[in-house]
Amino acid sequence: QVRLVESGGGLVQAGGSLRLSCAASGRSFWFDTMAWFRQAPGKEREFVSYIALSGSPTSYTDSVKGRFTISRDDAKNTMYLQMNSLKPEDTAVYSCAAVPLVGDPRQATYRFWGQGTQVTVSS
Repeated sequence: QVRLVESGGGLVQAGGSLRLSCAASGRSFWFDTMAWFRQAPGKEREFVSYIALSGSPTSYTDSVKGRFTISRDDAKNTMYLQMNSLKPEDTAVYSCAAVPLVGDPRQATYRFWGQGTQVTVSS
């Protein structure tokens, strides 16, 4: 059974940092694109970042560029999202995804999804 499990969320003050992890099990994803999405209360799911096989290319939504860094450790079958200079508007449930079903990895159409981890940034 394929599973994606996120961890690392929590409550942090504005300007702080968090590192999210997405641990995969059940199969290897080293040849697949993986991504992070987030969903704030009352809003639609939003693309945050994706990373292709071997770590390149990567892409970020404009609002997190320069603050967030996506990476992957294929030996551990794990993807990460380092989030720095966090802002209250970053508050959301962050979910990881793997294996895009359409050509644009920024679309929320992936085969596998995690349950999500809550990130709350206080002002």
